Amino acid sequence: MASVLAGLTEGEVLSYGEVAEEAGFPGGAQAVGQFLKRNPGYPWWRIVNANGRLAPGNEVAQANLLRTEGVLVKDGHVVAMR
Repeated sequence: MASVLAGLTEGEVLSYGEVAEEAGFPGGAQAVGQFLKRNPGYPWWRIVNANGRLAPGNEVAQANLLRTEGVLVKDGHVVAMR
């Protein structure tokens, strides 16, 4: 999981499930969320739910960080993901 998260580049957005699958843990979306909570320093703002929805409670900060990377965010969702 760590290598997938560390490999994300500016403006690249994945879902929790995509990170889990790429890391070899299909169906492990919740584990990705827990990993991000316990391991600061990874680009948490580049991870959204399967529908592109931003993290509840962190929508404003996440939207701001994504917008600085050129990601289009509208109504609490990423408009286009990788």
